[in-house]
Parts: sequence; structure tokens; C-alpha cells
Amino acid sequence: MKIISWNVAGFRACLKKGFDNFFDKIDADIFCIQESKVLEDQFDYRPEGYEMYLNPAEKKGYSGTLIYSRVKPLKITYGMGIEKHDHEGRMITLEFNDFYLVNVYTPNVKRDLSRLDYRMEWEDDFRNYLKSLEKTKPVITCGDMNVAHEEIDIKNAKANIGNAGFTYEERSKMTELLDNGFIDTFRYYNKDTIKYSWWSYMRGARERNIGWRIDYFLVSESIIKKVTKTDIYDDVLGSDHCPIGIELD
Repeated sequence: MKIISWNVAGFRACLKKGFDNFFDKIDADIFCIQESKVLEDQFDYRPEGYEMYLNPAEKKGYSGTLIYSRVKPLKITYGMGIEKHDHEGRMITLEFNDFYLVNVYTPNVKRDLSRLDYRMEWEDDFRNYLKSLEKTKPVITCGDMNVAHEEIDIKNAKANIGNAGFTYEERSKMTELLDNGFIDTFRYYNKDTIKYSWWSYMRGARERNIGWRIDYFLVSESIIKKVTKTDIYDDVLGSDHCPIGIELD
């Protein structure tokens, strides 16, 4: 099974930049999208053989998650069931026979860190949500988690310490999540590999590969050996993020 994740930074814009070409070429069983920024009547991309699950934000043109799956889930859940978190369309959970899949777009703390306190609440509730699912079956979660975890995951680490996405607080919450039984699949199989998944649009950052790795596939420890391949498709354009993926045995 192949699962792909991509923050498209606006689905309608990405569709105009060749999204469908990558979608067709990669031939994923499940394709998770973050920052979709669409309502269902605002686009008509319906690839044959896939069911579509959309969780839009209440605020138009903001946030949102979307999944295309050709494997029919047993159950679909939108949000995490906590009212203060579920207005921005940031999560979709699909339950399958052998695992849960959680597509997530983690809140950004903003440049001035004004949303850092909220982000800390989100992180605790998100971790508890994943652990509650894990009581039943293993969990795969993917998406834009808006944090570069270690210095290897960001080009200019020292200069960015304390900046949004690389604060000690955000990084410690990722550490806490991993310490609670989840594994960063890319880093597990690529311990010293430097690859990024997001680049600023400013100052030719992508051309110079001045990037951050803030998009992840995390899996329960019990199924890490079922992950046979991890990918960061850093040559794929169309967004300020690139797609990432895993394959499962």
C-alpha cells in the first residue's frame, strides 16, 4: 500500500500547477492533502476509483484537509472531537481493518508566536487522541506538523532557534510524541540524510535548497517494520511544500 501526503497550499492553485500529473504518476492508494482551502463546490477534481473525504475550515479559504482513497474505510471521523480544535478542518481519521490513518495539518504558532500557548494545548490533545486510537489498532499519522524536530531537519538551525516552527516548545512536543510510541518513518530509515519538505518563497530558498523538514509520516512502533519505503519528493513543484510518502507491506 502506498500513502502520499502533501500540503498543497491551496488545492485550486495546486491543480493549476500540475497536481493531477503527480497524482496520476504516483498512483497512490491513499492521498492525504493539507491546507486544501476549499469547499466541496469549489473544485471538481474527482479521480476515477477514489472516494473523497473533505474537512473544510469554517473560515473560507483557510486551512482544511482532504483525502482521496481507493481503499474504502470502515469509518470516517472529522476532527478530534474537541470543540476548540475542530473549527479549522485540520484532521481526518480513516479507520481500516489493520490501522487508523490520521491526516493532520498542525496549527502554526504564527511569526510572533502568538499562538504558541494554543499550539501546546493542541499538541497534548492530539497526542492523547492518537494514543486513544492506538488502544484499538496501530496508527499512521501524516501531514504538515509545522515543526522541524532536530537540527538536521532545518538548513540554518542556529539562526532559527526560537523562531516559529523551531522553538524549543514545539520541538519538545514532537519529542514527547515520539517518546510515547510513535516513530518518524523517514528519520528511522534515513538517519543522516538531509532532505527538506518546505521552502520559503523568499530569496530563492528552494533553488538554493534552504529548507525545513516539517512534513511527516509517524507510525506506531508495532508496525514500523511494515514500512518498506519512505520518500520525500523534493523535485515536485506546485506548492511551497513537496509531497512525502511511505509504502507498507
